[in-house]
Amino acid sequence: MDILSLLEQSDFFRALPPALRRSVAALCIPKTLRKREMLFLEGEKGHSMYLMAQGAVQLFKTSNDGKEVVIKLVRPGEIFGEVVLFQEDLYPVSACALTAVQVFLLPKRQFDLLLDEEDFRREFIGMLLAKQRFLSEQIFRLSALDVEQRFYHFLREQYGEREEYLVDVTKRDVAAAIDALPETLSRLLLKLKEEGSVQWEGESLRVRKGFWHEHEAQDPGA
Repeated sequence: MDILSLLEQSDFFRALPPALRRSVAALCIPKTLRKREMLFLEGEKGHSMYLMAQGAVQLFKTSNDGKEVVIKLVRPGEIFGEVVLFQEDLYPVSACALTAVQVFLLPKRQFDLLLDEEDFRREFIGMLLAKQRFLSEQIFRLSALDVEQRFYHFLREQYGEREEYLVDVTKRDVAAAIDALPETLSRLLLKLKEEGSVQWEGESLRVRKGFWHEHEAQDPGA
């Protein structure tokens, strides 16, 4: 994938002037992952942040009792692992490929040189603050919304408001992303199918016409 095109489409980098995007592109190193391959582990020494190009990566933390808590599903155009640029150089989460994945590494040492440039540093910090707001809203949604609302928000956030979707992650992965047991999600999907609202077969998911308009007011995070 052409890295400049990816940066231009990225919500995170497209606000940068073209010259700064070219400076970022010059640092990027491509890497591919197989489905279920780990990219890095929580507590591992971090040498790079990452830019997603294709596929989906799950970021999660592991509790003392071994439970995996999903923090985010990363999609193309998003960055992750950037904490190693500023704080201790240990990854605070683990990253696992949910599909075949292509990412670009942005090595910490070289990226630090870009941050020495005032214009780039100002733009980059602004983008990080926007991401911080997103994570704060994510915490609110997990605590304030029920499972059904979290499922709707997941679809909207990951795939947009459509009537037909090609879902490239498993139902178990979606359940983890919305902090629900797989059995709970299965019961919800059965209920929605019986209501004629949502039907998910294989990788194909369809919602009835007008579905998103009906549910817009039910999601405080929308």
